[in-house]
Amino acid sequence: MKILISGTTGLIGSALSSFLERKGHRVIRLVRRRPAPGASEVFWDPEGGTLDPSAIEGMDAVVHLAGESIAAGRWTEARKRRILSSRTAGTLLLARSIAILQRPPEIMVSASAIGYYGDRAGQVLSEESGPGSGFLADVCRQWEQAATSVEEAGTRLVVSRIGVVLANSGGALQRMLPPFRLGLGGSIGGGRQYMSWIAMDDLLETILFSLSTPALHGAFNAVAPGSVTNLEFTRVLAKVLRKPAYVNVPALAVRLAFGEMGEQVLLTSTRAEPARLLAAGFRFQYPDLESALRRALGA
Repeated sequence: MKILISGTTGLIGSALSSFLERKGHRVIRLVRRRPAPGASEVFWDPEGGTLDPSAIEGMDAVVHLAGESIAAGRWTEARKRRILSSRTAGTLLLARSIAILQRPPEIMVSASAIGYYGDRAGQVLSEESGPGSGFLADVCRQWEQAATSVEEAGTRLVVSRIGVVLANSGGALQRMLPPFRLGLGGSIGGGRQYMSWIAMDDLLETILFSLSTPALHGAFNAVAPGSVTNLEFTRVLAKVLRKPAYVNVPALAVRLAFGEMGEQVLLTSTRAEPARLLAAGFRFQYPDLESALRRALGA
């Protein structure tokens, strides 16, 4: 397939581009700088509303991953506006550009996140569960809604609600590793909040599965079948690293250090399950946390 991908400089996008190219697909990168002559790239400016529809004519598929990081620091009001607009404006521009094509792609996979469900304690959440409350839930709801324009052109839409991605090259796991490797790791808050995670290898396979399975459409939880509490995650990570993990970071310290971001990213409990992926026959390579961490860390 000829596949257009946004967000290719990010953790998931860079891995996905290489993965799909190894599978024999042609990847066209959607970039914010003017492409060099002959490069497999298409220019866009999501903030300025610039994307030439003719440049994406004839794509077989689109994978849309672009969006500003939510965990790079405290959320000021300006930063929250950027987080929201980077997802909604870019998604709407891309979806509307696709909708007017004479030869639209057969499928668009658009990223979302399990933040859609908000803080739900120990409730098991399938794709049929409604949205939660709070800033991240509202961002995800608007983000997903912005992608629906592609359906006007008959393009199949798959929304991937991605959990915590376990990879050694970036993301949440990389930020956790320094204190754990020093023997200073531990749980956050009370440790009872659920973490829904997925191995990078499995995430890439879910995207390929969506691209190549015509019957799939709608929202899918891109998480492993074994959500764990933060306390259990801490225990398993310490075991894999062969380090102690007795340091607990109180919830108050998280709130003081990170504010609303810490509350919604580090202390929120989301116990999502991949019900629709499993029902469609997807098989996880790393369904349990220990094997996923060992894969990510080369252990």
